[in-house]
Amino acid sequence: MSTAPSAIPWRAPAPTGPLDAVVDLPGSKSLTARVLVAAAVAEGPTTLRGTLRSRDTELMRAALTTLGARFEELSGQPDVGSSTALRVTPAPRPFPAGAGADGVTRIDCGLAGTVMRFIPPLAALADAPVLFDGDAAARQRPLAPLLDALEDLGAQVAYLGEPGFLPARVGPGDGRLRRPADPVRPDAPHRVGVDASGSSQFLSALLLAGCLLPGGLAVTPTGPVPSLPHVAMTVEFLRERGLTVDEPDADAPVGARTWTVHPGAPRDGAVSIEPDLSNAGPFLAAALVAGGRVGVRHWPKRTTQAGDAWRWLLPVLGGTVEETRDADGSLTLSAVGTGNLRGIDADLSAVGELTPTVAALAALASVQGHASRLRGIGHLRGHETDRLAALTTEINRIGGTARQTADGLEIAALPAGQRLHPARLRAYADHRMATFAAVVGLGVSGVEVDDIACTAKTLPDFPGLWAKLLADREGH
Repeated sequence: MSTAPSAIPWRAPAPTGPLDAVVDLPGSKSLTARVLVAAAVAEGPTTLRGTLRSRDTELMRAALTTLGARFEELSGQPDVGSSTALRVTPAPRPFPAGAGADGVTRIDCGLAGTVMRFIPPLAALADAPVLFDGDAAARQRPLAPLLDALEDLGAQVAYLGEPGFLPARVGPGDGRLRRPADPVRPDAPHRVGVDASGSSQFLSALLLAGCLLPGGLAVTPTGPVPSLPHVAMTVEFLRERGLTVDEPDADAPVGARTWTVHPGAPRDGAVSIEPDLSNAGPFLAAALVAGGRVGVRHWPKRTTQAGDAWRWLLPVLGGTVEETRDADGSLTLSAVGTGNLRGIDADLSAVGELTPTVAALAALASVQGHASRLRGIGHLRGHETDRLAALTTEINRIGGTARQTADGLEIAALPAGQRLHPARLRAYADHRMATFAAVVGLGVSGVEVDDIACTAKTLPDFPGLWAKLLADREGH
């Protein structure tokens, strides 16, 4: 599934009046990644519903297929949009890393952090080494903390380019991962430390594979862990699939917090995946900029997704949030706005992926005389692109005043009468930078985006969904 940018930039549509729309979104990318991994190592076949079909998830399926899992699409299933239903047959173990024509087993990570982080621990349990590589931008995303942890556990790691980054080869090494950590106490877990300060995915990756080790795995982050809701998502999902996971006390000091996953295979059966609440952000934000109401259907009653934070973020930024119960018992979460925005001063360390949409609203609020400060998000420098640098550059490109801080971003209020101006904004091959530009385009007519196609990473046909959103207007 290509994300090559179009030669013709995408012109972000501007609203022609207040909105009145309800949106159906496909499944969560974060949940889909975890579900696919667990299904590929489960006790038996698993049926998945609501599985996101996007570039990231297609790369995940291809990677797991390389390790021996099998995926069958189920026809006649009434899934929403870019979701699909799958039957997954788990891979045998040790994972058969079937070599390519040149004798080398390769996995293409694209720009998917979940693939480049979640799959190497499985490769350490394969029957042969696996070579990981990806897009040019993926070679700039940090990987060393995870691979260092795998080496400490006995895996073989070799960097084929710059140390700490793709391309890298991961293999079973000395076989320690297949043996009990303590021959005298075979139920004792393997133990490892990991620096997860750059990405919570390093911790989640080890937990997802840890259940496959004799005795399980105890993981101790050596520093702070950002985006903890994603770790909670991993833990809760593993528990839902029948595994035992011990979490540290919330009050335990940094460096003394250990997550332990006990041995076993995830339960098979059926799994339904929630809609992507992070991807809901730009659509809900549209109501605050254009005015009117935008709802997202099938909002979960309880969730570990970071996107549930829109409930408190949108009211701070000038909107209101309402819940309605639909005839089928499901929940629709709606944002209501008037076009009057407010600035925000918030620690987003737990929900960093929401930052680009928050920054878009903050940039538009700066025209209305409001400053904003986004804190706790230094780890965004290691995402699909350096998001702090990209947001600063693009906000300044349209006439805003933004600057990076050590752990975040500050957006100054503009002087009275000063306006933002249209420009061609760069997406940096980053889906969230592309949707940032789309939200900005609601308030700055004439904005263009150089690469709207990169939104296919997690939300196929974003332009079509966005056009439909703006076509649904009050009184239309």
